Amino acid sequence: MRTIFCQKLQREGEGLDFAPWPGELGQRIYRHISKEAWGQWLAHQTMLINENRLSPLDPQTRRFLSTEMEKFLFGPGADKPPGYVEPGA
Repeated sequence: MRTIFCQKLQREGEGLDFAPWPGELGQRIYRHISKEAWGQWLAHQTMLINENRLSPLDPQTRRFLSTEMEKFLFGPGADKPPGYVEPGA
């Protein structure tokens, strides 16, 4: 098991097994984001895709998700779509 200091969660955690995204962003995620934080991003990404009815095959969607991913993992956080209501709320 590879341990890293997770920039998202601000604590030690289990590192990812491989870079989950191509390019420099993927390498940055691999070096600085834990499996737990990556799982949180995947849940957020799924919500974004479903709520905005996005197609992951569309290059514009991939650019949008890449930007949101960077905000979510390394920045102040990503926004939820307008009008989004948490399940069970």
